[in-house]
Amino acid sequence: MAEIAVPDGSWTFNGETLRIVPGSDKNVHDLRRTLGEVVVPRDAIAGVAFEPARKGGHLRLRLRKGADPLSDVVAGALGAPADPYRLAVPKNRVGAAEYFADEVRDTLTVYQTPTGPCEDYVLPGPDVPITATAGDGTVFFDGERVRLEWTGFADDKKEKAGPQEYPLSDISGVEWKPQAGMGYGTLRFRIKGEGPAKPPQKDKRCVSWGVQRYGGATALVAAAVLARLPRNVPELPPPPPPGADDVHDAVLRRLAELGELHRSGVLTDEEFALAKQAMIRRLRQS
Repeated sequence: MAEIAVPDGSWTFNGETLRIVPGSDKNVHDLRRTLGEVVVPRDAIAGVAFEPARKGGHLRLRLRKGADPLSDVVAGALGAPADPYRLAVPKNRVGAAEYFADEVRDTLTVYQTPTGPCEDYVLPGPDVPITATAGDGTVFFDGERVRLEWTGFADDKKEKAGPQEYPLSDISGVEWKPQAGMGYGTLRFRIKGEGPAKPPQKDKRCVSWGVQRYGGATALVAAAVLARLPRNVPELPPPPPPGADDVHDAVLRRLAELGELHRSGVLTDEEFALAKQAMIRRLRQS
C-alpha cells in the first residue's frame, strides 16, 4: 500500500487501484470538487511521475488513451488546478511523492501493464444526470438527452432559437476547450447531418464563455456524453500467457516485503534498489 495525503488531496494505491480524493482545502478547484473521488484501475494507468518545482511539485498520473472519457475530451488542456490527475505536493512532502511514484511504476512493470489504447473505457466517466453553466448557456445531460438553455449573455441568434435538445442518438461527437487569450472557451456538440460549425457565440449547438478559464463543470458534462457515445475499437495486444498472473503476484508480494524492510531500515537504499531490479529481471525472464 502506498499513500500520500496533502492539502490538495490524497492518493492511495493498493496495487490494483489508485484512489484519488480531492482535498478540503479552499484552494482545491471547483471542477475537482464536483467530480469527487475517482478510482483508477491499474490497467488504465500508462505512467506516473513526480514533477519537481521550486516550492515542491506535482504528482502527475498519465492514463492510457481511451481509458478515461474525461482525459480524452480535455486532451491535456486542463491545467494543474483543475486536473484531477495532478496532485500539488508541498516541499516537505517531496520524498513521499517520489516514493509513491516509484511504487506505482514498479507495480506497472511487474504486471507489464500495456500502455497502448484501450478497447473500451476503463473509467465510467462522471455520473448522470449532470449539469453545468458557463458564459452564455447551461447544459443538462441525463444519460439520454442533451439540453442547452441560454443565459442573459447569449447572442440574439441563440435567444431567438430558444432551448435546444438533442437525443444521444443524434450526437456524433463532443468537443471541449478552455478559454485562452481573447478567444472563447467552448463545449460543442456535433450533430449528425448538420453543417460546419459556426462561431461559438452564434452556434446553437455550443455553450461558450469568455471569462471562466475552464467553464465550470462543462468538461465533466462533455466527458459524461463522450462516455456514452459509440467508439471505434482499436486493435489490442494479445493477452499474457497462462500462468503469468501467478508470477506477477509472487513478484509483487516480494516487492511489498522489500518495501517494508526498506522503510524499517533493514535494507539500505542501495540494497533496496538492487533487490527491486532483481525481482523485475525475474519477471521479464519468466
